[in-house]
Amino acid sequence: MSRKIKLIWDFKGPDALETAKHHCVHLKEFTQIENLSFHEVNFKEVNEMYTLAYVIVDESVMKIFRDALKPHRGELAS
Repeated sequence: MSRKIKLIWDFKGPDALETAKHHCVHLKEFTQIENLSFHEVNFKEVNEMYTLAYVIVDESVMKIFRDALKPHRGELAS
């Protein structure tokens, strides 16, 4: 079974929530254009000044996402 990787983009400031939501749109567009599978694309508001956007992918395709989209960080998804 392949491990799942969560690739994360951090957005800070008063527009962080809207920016993260919009980033999710682009993440979904990328998966469609490149015909790549994913488990989840979403965002999480940590507080009013910090929101993160993320995509959860199989480890086998993680490098494609990482190299093309330059996430700020990544971690094993639970």
